[in-house]
Amino acid sequence: MKKKRDYRKEYDEYHSKHLKDNNARHRARYNAEKEGRVRVGDGKELDHKDNNPRNNSSSNVRIVSRDANRSRPRRKIS
Repeated sequence: MKKKRDYRKEYDEYHSKHLKDNNARHRARYNAEKEGRVRVGDGKELDHKDNNPRNNSSSNVRIVSRDANRSRPRRKIS
């Protein structure tokens, strides 16, 4: 007899990291707006220098244009 799959558990395990990362990105953007570094609709994005969205320290986050942020490579090339 096959074991019944727990789809809710699979979903939670798979998406938990993605949801936490996205929440950290939004939190960083919100903090920058609160500090007056960016505005809604200004075409700027927050770039995490080390590509870790949960590291929102001021030394790791910088304001760049949307084009510059999207053209930056995300993978380390060995």
